[in-house]
Amino acid sequence: MALFRLPSSGPAALAPRGHGLLLRAPQMSDFLAWSQLRESSRGYLTPWEPIWPSDDLTRSGFRRRLRRYAEDIAADRSYPFIVFRESDGAMIGGVTLANVRRGIVQAGTIGYWVGQPYAHRGYMTAALRVLLPSLFGELNLHRIEAACIPTNSPSIRVLEKCGFAREGLARRYLCINGVWQDHLLFGLLHEDFRG
Repeated sequence: MALFRLPSSGPAALAPRGHGLLLRAPQMSDFLAWSQLRESSRGYLTPWEPIWPSDDLTRSGFRRRLRRYAEDIAADRSYPFIVFRESDGAMIGGVTLANVRRGIVQAGTIGYWVGQPYAHRGYMTAALRVLLPSLFGELNLHRIEAACIPTNSPSIRVLEKCGFAREGLARRYLCINGVWQDHLLFGLLHEDFRG
């Protein structure tokens, strides 16, 4: 029965650290750094993300985002994290475990973004390596899934370096930058995880 149990520790306590990084849930005090990093990285991120809401980078938009995050965490649906470099507190990017399914599935889908100044420096690979033990441990998941556009070579490398296996292609899977795009599907099982 333990396989199907909800996590015993409170989700808000999840703040994994390692490899010089700290991951924790977003807070209102993160708004300024978050909005500046997202705005300065807009051109870099746009090809890989859904269209941003018109008020995405506003304080009220961020407050709404935090309310939705709190509801999702309380309902065990989603767990957002902001990634910080411990040496200087710089915000690097974000990782979200979404679409958490319990019962006989025990799975979730991971998505991530990195600010342009920190791209191609190994930060997101390190962040996933820090987070995965908590997802398989404290959150008791059996499977983590991910999807990325086939031309997003850096994202593919992150997933492969973290042990994800390529499992297939989903045609017109997600609407990214206003266009339905094919995505490569990846999965990582608890028993395959090389923590």
